[in-house]
Amino acid sequence: MKKELKEFLPVWNLLKKEKKILIISSIIILFSEITYLFSGYLNGGAIEAITNLKIKKALLFLGIYFLLELIIDGLLYNYASSKIHEIECKMSKKLGFEAYKKALNLPAYAYEKTTSGEVINRITSDTDTLSFTFERLISMIGSTIGSIFLIFYVFYNSWLIGLEIISFMIILYIIINEYNPKLKEANKQIREENDKFTSHVNESIRGIREIKTLGIKKNLISELYSITTSLFNKSKKEIDIRREYDIIIRILKAVLEVGVFVTCVFLLYYKQISLTFFVAMTYYVYRYMWLIENLNEFSKMYQRIVVSLSRVNEILQNKIYSDEKFGTVNLKNVKGIIEFKNVTFAYPNEKPLLKNFNLKIEPNKKIAIVGKSGQGKSTLFNLITRIFDPVSGEITLDGINIKYLSEDSLRKNISIIRQEPFIFNRTIKNNFKILNKNISLSKIKEYSKIAYLDKYIDTLPDKYDTKLGEGGVNLSGGQKQRLSIARSLIKDSKIILFDEATSALDNNSQEYIKRAINNLTKNHTVVIVAHRLSTIIDADIIYVVDKGKVIAQGTHNELLTANKVYNKLYETESLNSKE
Repeated sequence: MKKELKEFLPVWNLLKKEKKILIISSIIILFSEITYLFSGYLNGGAIEAITNLKIKKALLFLGIYFLLELIIDGLLYNYASSKIHEIECKMSKKLGFEAYKKALNLPAYAYEKTTSGEVINRITSDTDTLSFTFERLISMIGSTIGSIFLIFYVFYNSWLIGLEIISFMIILYIIINEYNPKLKEANKQIREENDKFTSHVNESIRGIREIKTLGIKKNLISELYSITTSLFNKSKKEIDIRREYDIIIRILKAVLEVGVFVTCVFLLYYKQISLTFFVAMTYYVYRYMWLIENLNEFSKMYQRIVVSLSRVNEILQNKIYSDEKFGTVNLKNVKGIIEFKNVTFAYPNEKPLLKNFNLKIEPNKKIAIVGKSGQGKSTLFNLITRIFDPVSGEITLDGINIKYLSEDSLRKNISIIRQEPFIFNRTIKNNFKILNKNISLSKIKEYSKIAYLDKYIDTLPDKYDTKLGEGGVNLSGGQKQRLSIARSLIKDSKIILFDEATSALDNNSQEYIKRAINNLTKNHTVVIVAHRLSTIIDADIIYVVDKGKVIAQGTHNELLTANKVYNKLYETESLNSKE
């Protein structure tokens, strides 16, 4: 229980101005729950006064009862309850916002091990479970405290009825203690299946064109059917547990209700209790009924909340992955000199891909890195951008280890154009504005012209207001890359990396990209990782990587005569192009 309550700490820490309102509202609700204790006594006293023809006393009791109902239960309780609901709603959104921010700060490798559906559900669905939590919790606490006070009143009037109620509450505690772990585990399994469901649907919608052209709709439908079947089976298991639990609770309530009333009848008949107490118990026994029912409902809800909060807290408190860590150095007037010094790197549970790797990249030149597949070429870019950190050695920018650079310094000064760049589901203009919301349309057009994209945009009916669709599905591969180049120019990055940027393009698109790269070379450090050597034959320096090391460097003509690995790569490409 202590461990479970710790899951609520991040929620409590998010409360700032709301803490005072929450405490005051909680006190009102607790006070309201406790004042309800007098309702049974007041009604019982009024009825007994009427039977004794004491009308004034009866009216006094009923008047007090009315005022308590109107002021405490009617006005104050409802006001406090609505305030708490506001706080719950606000906290739910705050928690989702904090989880979203935290998710963006997770290292990139975290998303290679965690499905998108799982992260999305934790940020959206799990944070929403916070709604209507505080009010129920406070009401339950107030009701429990009131019921404890009430038991003293019951024992004062009849130890027999007091023992009956205590016995039933002990039985209730045992039942809840037995079923709560089962419900928690069942709910956890349902959440995990929901993650798979969301991830599968998300992936299917994003890749709808590929799915249609590959003709794999039936396969995906079959996979989703398996997931939904598993989800149904786990949900059915939870329903079965709840049904069994509810039946036991209902029987317990019925036995308690009948038992107390029968005992009261006998005690009243033998004049062991007063009529006031008898009438009061017709109210109070239902309070215990209500308490049992609400403990039942709250225990179910509580397990869902604890599971959801633990899943959100795994992100918020870095229980699965730690945040990316950056230094504090801010670079100014960047030259763009990148150097790898004795760098060794291995992916988790794999052999080293780079071993004592050394490479120095000079600015204002067109630099290319080539080699056979699986030799670590693209990994170099992942290391430069700190998607991963080396096992040993260091990577420097202008002589400073990139680990010591602030996040802004690293991200602002390095841009990367990937083979499949990510395009946001927004207009062309807003794909630029996401980097700089104040950028003018004339500047956007200027950058688009540099990337040879302006003429294509001018042919569109809505021009720069054209919406690009999910993942930029309305653009060709070459157009996506040219947009990515134009977009990266907003950052004014000194270093621009091209990761297989032309490997999947036709000759016409490739030529546009080559021209764009040549425009950038004058004022930037341009590094290209390429399979197609035809795209980099005019590079100032070409580095050949093999078995985790640089084995040769030079121009295209120099390497053709001096390096067998490069020569073979070029010959293989020439043969493939002829075929």
